[in-house]
Amino acid sequence: MQNTDNKKLILKSLAKHTKELRGEQSQFMLCSENDISCSIISTIERAKKDPQLTTIFKIAEAFDMKAWQFVKMIEEELPKDFSMIEK
Repeated sequence: MQNTDNKKLILKSLAKHTKELRGEQSQFMLCSENDISCSIISTIERAKKDPQLTTIFKIAEAFDMKAWQFVKMIEEELPKDFSMIEK
């Protein structure tokens, strides 16, 4: 159960940052200008989709970031003791 809860934390942070970085730009414009599926962005922004790594790279590039910078934004919102591995 912990992994499911932790996954939800990641997805919520991903959704929040994707929406914030997109700002007033429509999902359609973001997707059409950056070769990203609109359905994927929609499910990401609703915290329903765990995207592929290549999609993370595309989203980061769409926001003029490196993938590591985008992931770092997501990671910094997680609890300090966050782990996906049950110990």
